[in-house]
Amino acid sequence: MSTGLLAFLAFLPIISAGVLLIGFRIAARIVMPITYVMAVVIALLFWGVSANRIAASTLQGLLQTAGLLWIIFGAILLLNTLKHSGAISTIRAGFTSISPDRRVQVILIAWLFGSFIEGASGFGTPAAVAAPLMVAVGFPAMAAVVFGMMIQSTPVSFGAVGTPLIVGVQTGLDQTAITAQLTEAGSSWATFFHLITTEVAVIHAICGTLMPLFLIMVMTRFFGRNKSWTEGLSAAPFAILGAFAMTVPYVLAATFLGAEFPSLLGGLIGLAIMTLAARAGFLVPKTSWDFAPPSEWPKEWFGQLDITLDSLAKRTIPLALAWAPYVLLAVFLVVSRMVPGVGGALKSATLAFSGILGEQGINGDFPLLFSPGGLLVIICMITVLLHRMPLSGFAAAVRESSGTLIGAGFVLIFTVPMVRVMINSGVNANGLDSMPVLVAEWVSEQVGAVYPVFAPTIGALGAFLAGSNTVSNLMLSQFQFSVAQGLGISSVLMVAGQSVGAAAGNMIAIHNVVAASATVGLLGREGATLRITILPTIYYLIVAGTLLLLGFYVVGLTDPLMGR
Repeated sequence: MSTGLLAFLAFLPIISAGVLLIGFRIAARIVMPITYVMAVVIALLFWGVSANRIAASTLQGLLQTAGLLWIIFGAILLLNTLKHSGAISTIRAGFTSISPDRRVQVILIAWLFGSFIEGASGFGTPAAVAAPLMVAVGFPAMAAVVFGMMIQSTPVSFGAVGTPLIVGVQTGLDQTAITAQLTEAGSSWATFFHLITTEVAVIHAICGTLMPLFLIMVMTRFFGRNKSWTEGLSAAPFAILGAFAMTVPYVLAATFLGAEFPSLLGGLIGLAIMTLAARAGFLVPKTSWDFAPPSEWPKEWFGQLDITLDSLAKRTIPLALAWAPYVLLAVFLVVSRMVPGVGGALKSATLAFSGILGEQGINGDFPLLFSPGGLLVIICMITVLLHRMPLSGFAAAVRESSGTLIGAGFVLIFTVPMVRVMINSGVNANGLDSMPVLVAEWVSEQVGAVYPVFAPTIGALGAFLAGSNTVSNLMLSQFQFSVAQGLGISSVLMVAGQSVGAAAGNMIAIHNVVAASATVGLLGREGATLRITILPTIYYLIVAGTLLLLGFYVVGLTDPLMGR
């Protein structure tokens, strides 16, 4: 069978999911079981993957699904706990006091607060935390999910204190062979990795400059009363300031501190700067913008979470105390990731499985406490004490949160196993590479010297499948490095393009959309979200690919390998 036909078969489950979700607007609960079966049949019949390996991959996916559901549950529980304590009413009033303009609020909550949470935790947590918070302060549920997905871009390569680079790239590359080349060229792995980190940050900063403006324009065009792009464009000065407030410290942190801190510091510093700017009215549009009244919203904009004003607890919580759970969450996330003793203690409460069903390399774990889900539940328990909540209020929050997991669980038990079957298909009777890698190889063979334009898209494909920048980097970093070596161009820049593209791919990763939708009770409308988030994804990949092409063939960027 030709490589082209195999590449088509490997891509078939992915393209089928996209066509059914986006083109035919079929709910993910129907689409994902179909595409799971499709991936299994292709793996069995055309790749020669054993039934035992497919079963092991499915079990691995189910274990990862449990981890995702744990995060979703924790995020929803925190929101419902704050609702019943009265804190959400205070937080909503607090944002209104900073600025009633929703264009300002989306930059503060989604772009900046979301970037900080991404830097601290990663793994979809920003959407799970920011989306319900936006709903709580008056955003339509559909808009909140879209914005929660759109911020899964610029900060993602440095999410979870740099995990996509520190783990994904460093583990995905053949360090032994590359270090030998570097030593021969008079350089070192530390220098090589530092260059990758810096170039990832610079590419992201350039692409990310327009992301806050995209957030605003998407909001006014798709969720505004007048369906206007220009109402968003009128806030461009504040949006661009919001971009630089995050990306300047972001690039400086990558250059001088390393991969752990760009998104953390960029989001935190940017949030402080833009809150002060909004309070002072600096570059804030003179005319405030708001959504139409909820009575005029289409029914598909509403989620199933009850966070209307009438549903909020009739209690008054001081602003500092209302925000204390989110502050504690940020502190807990940072400490658990940065302090080895704390992280080690939390990781001890982990269910781990190695060599599932005897299949080498198919492992899985479920960190009960180290997971953001565990930390979110701990924060909820602390909130009960901080806000002096009656236990009946917390019990109601638990009941409401548990009820939202059923729909998400059904979709994810097919989505994540499908991904694992495809990724693990590299061990087979026919001697073929795994499905994602084979597609990438076929693309590189077809386009030759202009491949750098497509390198970020290959990274995005990996993230679209896995819902993870880290996993995409693990799968494809060595492939991207090898292509660069074959073309005689900078391997540093090519691997950086891989990481940037993988970050952009998170905006359209299906199980990330499902997870974010679940936090606001919006399951079944994933296709509508994807039809919007595909637009900034295309922008991001075009700009990143163009920057790579210019870097290789115009600027002539080099790297330490072979003395270049």
